Amino acid sequence: MLQQRNTNSKKVKLLDEVRSTLRANHYSRKTEESYISWIRQFILFNNKIHPENLGPADIKNFINHLSIERHVSSSTQNQALQGILYLYKNVLKKEIGWIDDIKHATRVKHLPVVFSKREVIKIFEHLEGIPRLVISLLYGGGLRLSECLNLRVKDIDFDYNQIIIRDGKGEKDRHTVLPVSIQPELKKHLNEVYRLHKKDLARGRGSTILPYALKKKYPNANKEFGWQYAFPADKFIKEEESGLLFRYHIHETTIQRAVKEAIKKSGINKQGSPHTFRHSFATHLLENGSDIRTIQELLGHQSVKTTMIYTHVLNRGIGVKSPLDF
Repeated sequence: MLQQRNTNSKKVKLLDEVRSTLRANHYSRKTEESYISWIRQFILFNNKIHPENLGPADIKNFINHLSIERHVSSSTQNQALQGILYLYKNVLKKEIGWIDDIKHATRVKHLPVVFSKREVIKIFEHLEGIPRLVISLLYGGGLRLSECLNLRVKDIDFDYNQIIIRDGKGEKDRHTVLPVSIQPELKKHLNEVYRLHKKDLARGRGSTILPYALKKKYPNANKEFGWQYAFPADKFIKEEESGLLFRYHIHETTIQRAVKEAIKKSGINKQGSPHTFRHSFATHLLENGSDIRTIQELLGHQSVKTTMIYTHVLNRGIGVKSPLDF
């Protein structure tokens, strides 16, 4: 059994300590889950030997195993390595140094799948309720699914027709467009969320988790409607640290399943997902003549080179005309 570490004269489980440092450093819940999972797998791979008693050779063996035996993608392999290195640097405070002879997974660059405008319309015909509203924001504003589900009510600005994405990829805030066409439906939905919140408050609940140290700075803000998730779950969950019962946002799989079913019903033979609507947002803006740097800002890409991939989707990067079209 994995031994516990002694921290401040108290025994603390290693993975709980990792979780605490991740939250203290403001990592996203998704990154937290990923790092915890890879650290757990690393420990199990090494027969539950405590990581303090392992070194660079053991890390290399595990990372190579992921590439050679499990055939994971390069991004997955890199994520596993980053999770393990985080453990050693931030929790164990142990210098690992450079790890030699890592067998890197082959990085394959794929063009993104994009729906045509006609296909988008067909898919929307088979979406309804909250999934339709969420996908409208992904396609209408270029949001990632996680960014949309993490929206708080206060981040939706109807007066300026914009959405504020907090702590997006790279821990950066940005603005994007709020489609005018879905605002009546979105306002109706938020009214329902408001009524639900009032009921929760009447039952002695209605608090939510706040990012960073805001719960200490503003102790009553967690009950304000503006801080509630725009797409709350039906059930309450319990925060381990505080014991708080609160409504988290709906799970990503709820939207993913709805999109998969809608694509199937529409008869479209593409391997699409909610993220495909973000790709379609960028591509269709380019088709309509929007500036590439404007699209870069809306998407939150750090480099315009990332955004340029959508020019290849449109065949603008090829620069030639097919002889069949002469």
